[in-house]
Amino acid sequence: MYFIEKNLTRLRNHQPTFFLDPKELKQVQSKLKKGDYSIYYPYSDSEKNIIYTNQIPRVLLYEIECKSPLRHQDILGALFSLNIDKSLFGDILLIDNHYYIYLLELVQNYFESNFLKVRNSSVTVKQIDLSFLQDYHRNYERLELIVSSLRIDTVVSSILHISRSNIDLLLKKKEIIFNYDILKDPSHKIKEGDVFSIKRVGKFKFQGIIKNTKSNHFIIEILKYL
Repeated sequence: MYFIEKNLTRLRNHQPTFFLDPKELKQVQSKLKKGDYSIYYPYSDSEKNIIYTNQIPRVLLYEIECKSPLRHQDILGALFSLNIDKSLFGDILLIDNHYYIYLLELVQNYFESNFLKVRNSSVTVKQIDLSFLQDYHRNYERLELIVSSLRIDTVVSSILHISRSNIDLLLKKKEIIFNYDILKDPSHKIKEGDVFSIKRVGKFKFQGIIKNTKSNHFIIEILKYL
């Protein structure tokens, strides 16, 4: 709760919050009165956003240029290796083999000076105008799965084509993130809008049940973030 209180303190001092994921956004909002704040969305359906009162957040948009293909997790790992906290950067977008990241201005100099490699590939960063992606809508790969239950371990095992017993190893390694927390209960039943990530695989959103089968299984829709 320290992070939530830290952001509330910033708002009381008329400063914007840091970047908030959807869970954190709801937690901060629950402590505020409606009408006393606004939400800054870097683009139309951004996932990480900022709450502010009267001072508009100072956010920058960068394109990451690299001769080799990059993955979302590669860029994320490079940021964490530089000890750049997740609250200091927004969404990382991969669009038609171009890579973009939103960043708070307060880490601009450090980022520009130190973000030089992603995995084993050299990169350069170029600041571009925020308006460039303001109308961007995220793309997803749509998946249809047949599962015997809505337990999160069942859904993950269907995505990975492994047995549910092998999910235990992923849990021990803390490689499944469910609604922005490390998954601890594999029996948790997912509901519409839940988001989960599997390390080295990707990020997913549960859209809901399409229909039941005659054998009492479920055909569900999952969106994989691209």
